[in-house]
Amino acid sequence: MTSEEMIAFKTGLKQAGKQLIAARIAMAQSAIDNAQEAANSEGKSSAGDKYETGRAMGHLEKDMYARQLAEHVKELARLQEVNTAVVYTSAQTGAFVRCRDQAFFIAAGLGKQVVGDQTIFFLSPFTPLAKLLLHKKAGERFLFNKTDTLILEVY
Repeated sequence: MTSEEMIAFKTGLKQAGKQLIAARIAMAQSAIDNAQEAANSEGKSSAGDKYETGRAMGHLEKDMYARQLAEHVKELARLQEVNTAVVYTSAQTGAFVRCRDQAFFIAAGLGKQVVGDQTIFFLSPFTPLAKLLLHKKAGERFLFNKTDTLILEVY
């Protein structure tokens, strides 16, 4: 694989990550809107405090989704700062790390994703596994979950 192909591959992964986060942002915004609408439409009833309880529950739900939305927005901002235009020789933010059984993209914590025909673990640079991989090069090994793994390539 040429360095241009490596950069294009990582740029595609970054774009896929942006799309995933954008979808999560849209879902959180929709959930906030629905929770607000539910809280606003809760009508007074003869059951006394049921109205206030329903409104309070709607506001709690809205607040929960607002926190999720804020976290997704921060994750998107961090992903946008990732430099994929460099072919790295050691694992770091923006690097793609291929092992025999797994592949990792150190950029954003999106978990296991299928991109094209490959399963790739999107790791936040702040996760224990990403910290374990930090500065490792192709040919080096690391131990994670009692499994010794050889790094085949880093770029």
